[in-house]
Amino acid sequence: MHDCIIIGAGVAGLGLGWQLADRGVDVLVLERDRAGAGASRAAAGMLAPTAELEFQEIELLELGRASLEMYPEFVDELETASGMDLDYRTEGTLVVAGDRDEGEALDRIYNYQRRLGLDVEKLSTEAVREREPALTPDLHRALACPSDHQIDPEQLIDALVEALDRAGGMLRESCAVQKVRCEDGQVRDIVTEDDEHLEADRVVVAAGAWTGQIDGIPSGILPHVRPVRGEMIATDLGDPPVCEHVVRAPHLTRPDVYMVPKSDGRLIIGATSEERGFDSRLTAGGIFELLWGSKRVLPALYDRHIQDMWTGFRPVTLDGEPVLGPTDIEGLWLATGHGRNGILLTPLTAYGLVDAILEDALPDVLEGFTPTGSLQ
Repeated sequence: MHDCIIIGAGVAGLGLGWQLADRGVDVLVLERDRAGAGASRAAAGMLAPTAELEFQEIELLELGRASLEMYPEFVDELETASGMDLDYRTEGTLVVAGDRDEGEALDRIYNYQRRLGLDVEKLSTEAVREREPALTPDLHRALACPSDHQIDPEQLIDALVEALDRAGGMLRESCAVQKVRCEDGQVRDIVTEDDEHLEADRVVVAAGAWTGQIDGIPSGILPHVRPVRGEMIATDLGDPPVCEHVVRAPHLTRPDVYMVPKSDGRLIIGATSEERGFDSRLTAGGIFELLWGSKRVLPALYDRHIQDMWTGFRPVTLDGEPVLGPTDIEGLWLATGHGRNGILLTPLTAYGLVDAILEDALPDVLEGFTPTGSLQ
């Protein structure tokens, strides 16, 4: 019998598991594959609520900003707890437009950001190339978002696994959950694919894009979460590096492209957004779009060496918003549907839900994102 079982060892499940274990809770985290194998390790690690703002996403923006404010404390605590570095970087994000139409679209985003009081600065082509000389001189517009940060997802996952272990929590990889048994309005136990029955006072579903594959939970309790595939590329940064800031290049007719430099010498280029279920095969078209979109703003990428290519599956709900909190089933909690913001929302998911679970103190910023809107 455990105090809490968490289904899913992505950043949401591991972050919450670590915080619970650190407070003396008997926690078991179950993972169908290896820790972070779903969306978390596939991510680029951008913490960019300002640069990634889209129209009509005010609530999600505030959620992301609240989590970003927690990141310095979260990083300090996790680096101390794990003894590992997270490559947390604060250079900010540059958003660039490659032609006139994109420039006009960027102006509309800029005006929207300014109305919301966000920290954003409009730059001339000359000014943005002073910061990143390898950018093409053909740019039409640029924005600087200095409050946006980034982190290395691989190092984040490894640190969370280590911190969970040091705090006394348990992680079982290659252990898929088949069913959560619920009777009389409460959780009874968990059944694994090996027909092992595990009991806990609380169960947290943090299974990301695989949430819908868990049986046994009454209809209407779990949100509809689908996998939205993203294809990614890693190249070497070069010497000198082709860029030192995160560079984002929105495009009107093709997928947006972002380039994220890492301290280990990699440049992460992403990402497509495709409704192809759990098909993990790379496509020629997807890789072409990423290379075309990145080279048009950073021409020096032509000579960089490709190190890796991969796919990941963003867990996306019908309204594009995460679901965080208690359900109408006693003892059943959700931490899923983070979409493209899983890494960004890691501190808020961990800190917010640990307080909600242990102290019945749901943060105000989570109120609009809970399954029921109230604590049980």
